[in-house]
Amino acid sequence: MSNEPLEIRADILIVDDTPANLQVLSKALREQGYKVRAAPGGTQAFKAVQAQRPDLILLDINMPEMDGYAVCKALKAEAATAEIPVIFISALNEIEDKVKGFQLGAVDYITKPFQFEEVQVRVHNHLRLHELQQHLAKRNAELASSLERQQALEAQRENLVHMLVHDMRSPLTGMQGYLSLLEMFSSGWPEKHQNYLARAQSSTESLIQMINTILDVHKMDSGQMALHLTESDLAGLARQAVHALGALTLNHPVSMESPDNLPSIVVDQALIQRVLGNLLGNALKFSPPEAPIVIHLREETEMIYCAVQDHGPGIPADKHAQIFEKFGQAEVRKHSTGLGLTFCKLAVEAHQGQIGLDSTPGEGSTFWFTLPKKSGPSPDRF
Repeated sequence: MSNEPLEIRADILIVDDTPANLQVLSKALREQGYKVRAAPGGTQAFKAVQAQRPDLILLDINMPEMDGYAVCKALKAEAATAEIPVIFISALNEIEDKVKGFQLGAVDYITKPFQFEEVQVRVHNHLRLHELQQHLAKRNAELASSLERQQALEAQRENLVHMLVHDMRSPLTGMQGYLSLLEMFSSGWPEKHQNYLARAQSSTESLIQMINTILDVHKMDSGQMALHLTESDLAGLARQAVHALGALTLNHPVSMESPDNLPSIVVDQALIQRVLGNLLGNALKFSPPEAPIVIHLREETEMIYCAVQDHGPGIPADKHAQIFEKFGQAEVRKHSTGLGLTFCKLAVEAHQGQIGLDSTPGEGSTFWFTLPKKSGPSPDRF
């Protein structure tokens, strides 16, 4: 906002058919530093507004041809003049008259006879309020424009990352193939060299899995991944997820608590198995050696509940929501990309389910999700 005194800048239009009122108000307001114009009726008021938009209008009600109510209504009906503050000054002092004035959009109502000190204070306050409102509207517009630019830049960056990651998958897949070929000739190699090869294969596989997760998260965000829904046994999917982890489970006993009569669900089996694999992988990664991992399954009213419980360091409560966000980093899991849990969240929600976390620092974590017993999502894409 400008530092120039408000009284010097403001342009006030006084509309009244009584010359004495025009003269008194005009003289007094000019002495306060305002620029003042006078109009003896509604028609002249519109001409004055068209010639130069005033900062505030003092408007009488009882005028011939066009009364103040009609003038105010017409001003508020036009976008160019709707925001001009209007203060009625009238001898009409019934509550109905005041209510009507406010309903038409006036910011204030002063009854005659008036004290000029009261007029001065109200004029000053409404000019200041209007100026602040204009400043706020300008700042909001600037912020909206800045947000739009930021969102456009973020979209460009995400598209660039998506293209780069997509292009990385082909050479990595080729590298994986060549490493497999080397493995065919490695039986006579020294054990140390065979270990190097195994580590290279494992690292390459991990990179390909990360890239696939990034691409899948992008597809889910943009609604481009199809769901292939089939009737499934969640306990069976959990066993398959444990089996797929292979040697990772050797140092951690993994058990499952599930009722025998758990209802089947309709899901994309590959996606839900990956969800289970991600949650189990997190539990294994952050649990101390020999600490047990427990999968809990149970039937609820309309959902099937699944949870993976670990005995790791736990996660502070203020990080519970953040850890599911894209690239969210909870400090205790700072070595995780966060994309695996983002994938889990998107995949579960695509099945009309929910995902969450119960955790206390020092007491381990339980990552859980729920899925509908029967119905999958209504669309075939998310």
